[in-house]
Amino acid sequence: METRDDVEEFAALLRRLKGRTDRSYGSLARRLNMNTSTLHRYCAGEAVPQDFAPVERLAAFCSATPEERLELHRLWLLAVAARQRVRAAASAGSPPAAAEETREAQETGEPEPAPATEPTPAPASTSASTSSPAPAPAPRPWYRRRRVLASTGVACALLATLGSLSALSTDRSSDAAADPHSSAGPRTTAPTAPHGSSKTKPSASSSPSAAGHGSSSPGANKAPASSAPGTGPTAAGKPATGLPLTWHADSQVWQGGCGHDYVIDKTPAQVPPPPVQQDAGSWAATQGAVHGRQTMVQISVQGRSSTAVVLEALRVRIVSRGNPASGSAYAMDQGCGGELTPRSFTVNLDADRPIARPKDGADSEHTIPAVHFPYRVSAEDPEVLLVDATTLAHDARWYLELDWSSQGRSGTVRIDDHGRPFRTSSIKGLPRYWYGTNGSGERQWVPYGD
Repeated sequence: METRDDVEEFAALLRRLKGRTDRSYGSLARRLNMNTSTLHRYCAGEAVPQDFAPVERLAAFCSATPEERLELHRLWLLAVAARQRVRAAASAGSPPAAAEETREAQETGEPEPAPATEPTPAPASTSASTSSPAPAPAPRPWYRRRRVLASTGVACALLATLGSLSALSTDRSSDAAADPHSSAGPRTTAPTAPHGSSKTKPSASSSPSAAGHGSSSPGANKAPASSAPGTGPTAAGKPATGLPLTWHADSQVWQGGCGHDYVIDKTPAQVPPPPVQQDAGSWAATQGAVHGRQTMVQISVQGRSSTAVVLEALRVRIVSRGNPASGSAYAMDQGCGGELTPRSFTVNLDADRPIARPKDGADSEHTIPAVHFPYRVSAEDPEVLLVDATTLAHDARWYLELDWSSQGRSGTVRIDDHGRPFRTSSIKGLPRYWYGTNGSGERQWVPYGD
């Protein structure tokens, strides 16, 4: 009972650390370079890693404190000792018990226990060998039979492959003899990569309808590749076609869910009360509002199938920069804030060559590691990227480019605002208002700070 308690206490701490990441077993296992079933067995208390390295990677990814890492190492030592006691007790068991131990080692990535050495019988005397027949040979152990069967299967596969190559060579020789005008050199086939799969970089002067291929809304312009069906090879062996991922971009994201500025060329009496963040898109469209000083873009990226798509890089493209937009700045917040700072990519739109730089997030107790490229996504493992772009001096129009690769193909998708560039304008020197209470107790737009 004590043995089981040691293993369960170690597994319980692993589960608590995993719970902080809000990730599935499959997603977390890929980040830790571990098999999904192996991680699940560790967290369920069904297995204990023989090496502390995978446990240390899990602790680092989950931002465990130094005290938690010490406790994790202590519990791991107790759990390993407990499992060793169980194996020692089962070492004298039947062959099925040994088979179960081997199966567990294969699933958890631990080395398979060496089979017990068979005792070598003592040589019989000459008189005994002449007087009695030799005993029948003992049947081979199960693990030797398995290796013999595996070797036989490999040999058969090699023979079949050689036979196919021989037949193919004979067919080509006969074709060459039948067609005297055919070339004697090796034949080349058409490239397997589909049209447009190479990385493309749309210029700033290209029209938004031709360059945008996002899936941010039903009215968004999409490239033909985005509407293509799945990305896996067909039954006839044809190469994969179409864009292997889909994305959705939302630029109406506020700091902490409540902090944001819009530049509107209207007087305060003409501007309606501020909306909640969920209604910001329609409210800003009706007011002709421009993002003031900051634009936060939340990008949801997901593969179209279980095949992994590697996100290679995220680039910023400036379309134009000019003088700040005219009007007044209207603040959506009242000094709100929160304890959670999401991880993001920060962009300085005033720089000569803006770069999306990864930035760690944080909650009240832990650091949330930033996203670093390359990064893998699939249909079962989507990812949300947050871009925080700011300007203090310009009215900037810009968009993003996301490079991807999958199954030997690569490409680039343009991420923009429904087929148009994102737009962010400085609020420096502009009148700024927030929705507060005037001297008569009425709610209206008042100068910021009053």
